[in-house]
Amino acid sequence: MNSQQKVGAVIVAAGESQRMGGVDKMWALLGGKPVLARVADTFQNCSLIDQIVIVLNEQNLKQGKQLVAEQGWSKITDVCPGGKRRQDSVVAGLSRLRNCNWVVIHDGARPLVTEELIHQGLSQAKETGAAVAAVPVTDTIKVAGDDRIVHQTPPRQNLWAVQTPQVFLPDIITEAYQQAKGEVTDDASLVEQSGYRVKLYMGSYDNIKITTPDDLALAEVLWQKKYEK
Repeated sequence: MNSQQKVGAVIVAAGESQRMGGVDKMWALLGGKPVLARVADTFQNCSLIDQIVIVLNEQNLKQGKQLVAEQGWSKITDVCPGGKRRQDSVVAGLSRLRNCNWVVIHDGARPLVTEELIHQGLSQAKETGAAVAAVPVTDTIKVAGDDRIVHQTPPRQNLWAVQTPQVFLPDIITEAYQQAKGEVTDDASLVEQSGYRVKLYMGSYDNIKITTPDDLALAEVLWQKKYEK
């Protein structure tokens, strides 16, 4: 990555934690610090990141701004409210970035992201202008209808489970969101719909998304394995 190219990051953390049993996953502790802080630490410490915007739901805004002040993350320029859908929150975050040559979008619920994954994404994105972390699927996948009758078993070697970080040229991701129709949970799918090529790069099986209390328990085990040796 050219040292003169500015990289902005949007950490999307505006979900409602509906499957967490009443616990807000952004403030759940992982290795003794909030999940959101683990993500922010990694992006703050990444040498290629210049600006960070965190997107939270309305009820978490005050707590989020307080956390930023306490931790002293110098690269975080905005903590802004998100929207009803994930894509609304991404658009809100993108609008706060300034003069960036590249954009990195990451789920706040993936606290085991590493600086290496961010570096790899920025490196791979140079080929097509869009690159996303992904891992090969290890299970056999069945495609079924509403009646649960199997229609197809696609070859496993062609299937990848998509993660974040996802890295884009600003013009590409902005155009994709301007043309967005319906609800999407993946930034890259919008870019594909706009006709751009998206490069997959190797993510990490440890880079899990925390959705349920069991995910949080697994993340704690993975955290201790990686950082508390």
